[in-house]
Amino acid sequence: MSDRVYLATRKGMFTVARGASGWKIDKVDFLGQNANMLVEDPRDGALYVALDHGHFGVKLHRSRDRGQSWQACAVPVYPQLTDDDRRRQAEAGEIGARRDFSSLKEIWELTPGGADQPGTLWAGTIPGALFRSRDYGDSWELIDSLWNRDERWKWFGGGKDSPGIHSVAVNPRNSQEVTVGISCGGAWVTEDGGATWQCRAAGMRAEYMPPEQAGDPNVQDPHRLVQCPAAPEAMWVQHHNGIFRTTDGARSWQEIRPVEPSVFGFAVVVHPHDANTAWFVPGVKDECRVPVQGKLVVTRTRDGGRSFELLTGGLPQEHCYDIVFRHALDVDSSGDRLVMGSSTGSLWISENGGASWTCVANHLPQIYCARFGH
Repeated sequence: MSDRVYLATRKGMFTVARGASGWKIDKVDFLGQNANMLVEDPRDGALYVALDHGHFGVKLHRSRDRGQSWQACAVPVYPQLTDDDRRRQAEAGEIGARRDFSSLKEIWELTPGGADQPGTLWAGTIPGALFRSRDYGDSWELIDSLWNRDERWKWFGGGKDSPGIHSVAVNPRNSQEVTVGISCGGAWVTEDGGATWQCRAAGMRAEYMPPEQAGDPNVQDPHRLVQCPAAPEAMWVQHHNGIFRTTDGARSWQEIRPVEPSVFGFAVVVHPHDANTAWFVPGVKDECRVPVQGKLVVTRTRDGGRSFELLTGGLPQEHCYDIVFRHALDVDSSGDRLVMGSSTGSLWISENGGASWTCVANHLPQIYCARFGH
């Protein structure tokens, strides 16, 4: 089991450690700064944290000694807009404003490459682009093969103004196979290390689109996409209007319903050894975005979505308005420990697969990302 949790928050990066008396906050880095994404690379223990300084832009930092010291890395750089880019935006009218691909706004996802690719990192960004570093974040290359797809100009922003790549899943058995989740642009897969791509969101349903476009794979809004390490062909998606599952490497998706108390949410994690077990944090959909009836619950399926358990142990069951965003739920390599951070700065950890939760803190800054250390 992992005894360490890292949090990216609105006011810094927090390290939470488990000691003899339980979990406690052990360290704060970048206090006061907007840390929105982080990852610990299991191959070498390096920590990466992305910051958004607002006026001063996006920064990326790396630590090779568990946060004792930090080095600035490079950040992804977008190509200049061309005349054709401006024409396509103008042709989209009002929607064009939600297809702004002009400059980096946020590093929304950081994922290490495969075990056979030391130094390789993937970054999903807002606006929607995929970048790769082969030198531990010292430089980044735009994945042109995805950027140059005509379909990119149909992507649009959902909760964020611009479309964005929030999920990158590297097949642990084949590091050349990478699946990305895009809001709103569906799921895309490369099987040749990024040389070519296929949109694989068939079976997803977008009820926010006109009926004749609801099944278009390229307009789907997966809020989060995760892949089972033990069975990489199995993936789960928490979608804007539902929960979807694939067992054939995203070639087809099946909608899971009904699921109480709601199929809306942001976060999903899958058990590292059992593709049929996954956890979700439901909420009231669209503009409201609060727990259903003010009760924070986690739902868990152990049979591939045929049934769900409602897990409430240790979670507030009245007047709760915490929302758990897409990167703020994680499960460790044992599958027993889970961590969950909320939009209102609450942090819970479960030691028994979500059956019961312990509140570690409830006055932290807004938690964007929670990830176990290795």
